[in-house]
Amino acid sequence: MLKQVTEGIWVHESECMQSNATVVQGKDGVLLVDAGLTSSEMVSIADDLKKMELIVSVGFSTHPHWDHVLWHAKFGTVPRYGTTAAVTQMQETLSNPNWKEEEAAELPEEIAGQVPLDDLFGQITALPNGSTYVPWDGPKVRVIEHSGHAPGHAALLVEGGKVLIAGDMLSDVFIPMLNLAAADPVKDYSAALDLLKDVASDVEFVIPGHGSVGKSTQVQARINQDRAYVEALSDGKDPDDPRVTAPKQGWEWVASIHDWQAKTIAQKQA
Repeated sequence: MLKQVTEGIWVHESECMQSNATVVQGKDGVLLVDAGLTSSEMVSIADDLKKMELIVSVGFSTHPHWDHVLWHAKFGTVPRYGTTAAVTQMQETLSNPNWKEEEAAELPEEIAGQVPLDDLFGQITALPNGSTYVPWDGPKVRVIEHSGHAPGHAALLVEGGKVLIAGDMLSDVFIPMLNLAAADPVKDYSAALDLLKDVASDVEFVIPGHGSVGKSTQVQARINQDRAYVEALSDGKDPDDPRVTAPKQGWEWVASIHDWQAKTIAQKQA
């Protein structure tokens, strides 16, 4: 079910991993960001939009991970954008003849078989060369690209609505997930946080890829919390972070993600 965040912006939160799909209203349709996880959830979003007499006019994927590049036929055939780096990564994934099997192996058990790994998966197009805004007829949506979490990751700043769609960053339940394949994951993530800090004063709501929507007073706090976690990871220290030490019920598994990241970063630094 779509829930309104502010005027012209709604969020659908999945039961799985609190994944957020975001809807931004334009003149003749809506921008749909990170469309959802399961087929039934995406049908629900499409049905909600129909009741509101809205159609999808453009899509956007914040980064090239399976849970952010899904789509459903009920959304229609419309442009679906991502950054150039994200599209390149997605094309590499789809060029593997075994991509469906490999992506299916990544799915959480509770939704295995419900996620449409079909011909619409990952069909994103690069933004026009030099573009720093989503090309559409709605409010100005600035693309803030970085490689902190994944190649070509993008946060979207809805300038008029003062909403930051953060992708897989600034979550209240998920620790920072670094791009561990990068040469310097800590440097990349820190640079990404710097970019988000630069726009924090212009933000009244932050929508993370996973977790709860945060209000203006929480934006800088989440940036600070993510930075403290990354610095602890880099220093080889145990983070004083409730997402690891006292996680929300059902999120206890995040501690194992931290252990894996800490081990990998230590190996890279060695």
